[in-house]
Amino acid sequence: AAKEARKKKGGAGPKVEEKSWRDLDAIKRMEHALIEGISQFVDADVEEARLMCSKPLEVIEGPLMDGMNIVGDLFGSGKMFLPQVIKSARVMKKAVAYLLPFMEKEKRAKMIAEGKNPDEVDEDDDSQFAGKILMATVKGDVHDIGKNIVAVVLGCNNYKVYDIGVMCSCEKILEKAKEYNVDVIGLSGLITPSLDEMVVVAKEMCKKGFKQPLLIGGATTSKMHTAVKIAPSYSVLEHPVIHVLDASRSVTVVSSLLGANKEDFSEEILEEYDELREDFYAGLEDRRFLTFDKAKSKKFVIDFDKVSPAPTPKKLGVTVIDKVKLSDVVPYVDWNPFFQTWELRGRYPNRGYPKIFEDKAVGGEAKKLFNDALKMMNEIIDEETMTLKGVVGLFAANQSDDGEDVEVYETEADRESGTMAAKFCMLRQQAEKESNEPYKSQADYIAPKGYIDHVGFFAVSTFGCEGLVARYESENDDYSKIMAQALADRFVEAFAEYLHREIRLDLWGYAKDEDLKEEDLLKIKYDGIRPAPGYPSQPDHTEKKTMWDLVKVHEKAGIELSESLSMMPASSVSALVFAHPQCEYFAVGQVAKDQVTDYAQRKNMDLELCERWLSPILNYERD
Repeated sequence: AAKEARKKKGGAGPKVEEKSWRDLDAIKRMEHALIEGISQFVDADVEEARLMCSKPLEVIEGPLMDGMNIVGDLFGSGKMFLPQVIKSARVMKKAVAYLLPFMEKEKRAKMIAEGKNPDEVDEDDDSQFAGKILMATVKGDVHDIGKNIVAVVLGCNNYKVYDIGVMCSCEKILEKAKEYNVDVIGLSGLITPSLDEMVVVAKEMCKKGFKQPLLIGGATTSKMHTAVKIAPSYSVLEHPVIHVLDASRSVTVVSSLLGANKEDFSEEILEEYDELREDFYAGLEDRRFLTFDKAKSKKFVIDFDKVSPAPTPKKLGVTVIDKVKLSDVVPYVDWNPFFQTWELRGRYPNRGYPKIFEDKAVGGEAKKLFNDALKMMNEIIDEETMTLKGVVGLFAANQSDDGEDVEVYETEADRESGTMAAKFCMLRQQAEKESNEPYKSQADYIAPKGYIDHVGFFAVSTFGCEGLVARYESENDDYSKIMAQALADRFVEAFAEYLHREIRLDLWGYAKDEDLKEEDLLKIKYDGIRPAPGYPSQPDHTEKKTMWDLVKVHEKAGIELSESLSMMPASSVSALVFAHPQCEYFAVGQVAKDQVTDYAQRKNMDLELCERWLSPILNYERD
């Protein structure tokens, strides 16, 4: 990228050996280091460059900004990839951090010479930026890796980003937006309750007369949801609501919103989202739903006499899992989501890991990123800066009498007496199918009363990531900060895969003869499933509360739930464990009001509150 950049700036020049960039003058070395993302020489080179310039600000306005402009151009044109941009930002941050004390000293001397009080200066002066953006992860949600990436990329393009953190209430978001007088507000979230919270924020922005455009991003968000559920509450020509798919789109969107052609851009967005809404509601009219009673009559039926339930677990009750080391789970790491986090996508046939390394466009950068990941992973393992802990619960269980829920018992005696320890409420598919396929619920996978069946639960976390993140933040190292967060996610997902295998082979022991390679585990070639509450097979996060109470997750493993039932630490996984060989993953899809009403009654939950939690999957508008 640097070679191409230098050609752009005035010809290729004489051929130079790659290592000879250290022989260039300090200004050129700074520019090269920034474009290539090389941070180990920053302090020495910046000091030399400072001495070459008449004032420290010239280093920033000269080689640093020149370099960042080139980085922005290359990223925008697809000739540079996200990991390179984050590395360049690291160079910029470290250089600016080195120069700040000199700039502050110079500024104070100048003010004193002018007869002004240097202590009255506004340290938060942000007038030199291209625009100001507030970014927040909404109330109850603790996930921020995507937001962090977008913040770095916007910062690289001379936007001032006020990142106010995670679990931000609507009140805090709007208060800080006013305080910082921002031009744009960006909301992020991962779990489905965050979608509803974003609607709350949009409505409040409208009610309080805000005029800033609103950006929406995060794993569960989509352009369609933004158009249908969020935009109608706030979006107009002056301040549209826009879904931003990833970091590479954020700069284009923000620059369009703050540029001379804002009106044309906004008009285009409004028209596109109008069409999306029309398509959505037309699709709803075409979609047919069975009544809940009809769906129940077409349930998935397992012949438990022909294929009996899994044997009684070897270890019933709750088991704390605290002896598993990071090195134990490394073979179970699925690297594909890691490259997706860093927005590196190979083209067919080189889409997934490890084929991505063969991709002509991104292969080289993917390999560098992977090597950096392995280096940090080994450091984390050696220094034990992250640890794993979890808890497993295995209990007697049967279908409820109506076949819609799973009743859980502490002991066989409790099963016989009907003394429940907990009830897990399930949702059933209701959207009409063209085939004769059954309408599934997870309750179908547990045998009715009269059979001896069981169900499992687990929750696992990676601990220690926050400490590493704080360390890298203090070192102005966004690249390592984001890498640590990405690895924490990989560790916990691998831990979940490892633990599910331990459950099948040992703790429950229903598949003690299973002999699968790690890559076969990622392809789910084993008996049983481990669906997560809040995800497609049971899209209700409130069932986590039941699991947390039953298995004592917080007390035994230290994993907490936020008010929106996001797990803390952020790198956490929870799941139900079903053992029957006929269990399969499925998506409940949208549900109708008759089922939601019945579901709320079975949960002893207020209908309006239940609808709020299930908002993303309702096939009707809430009152």
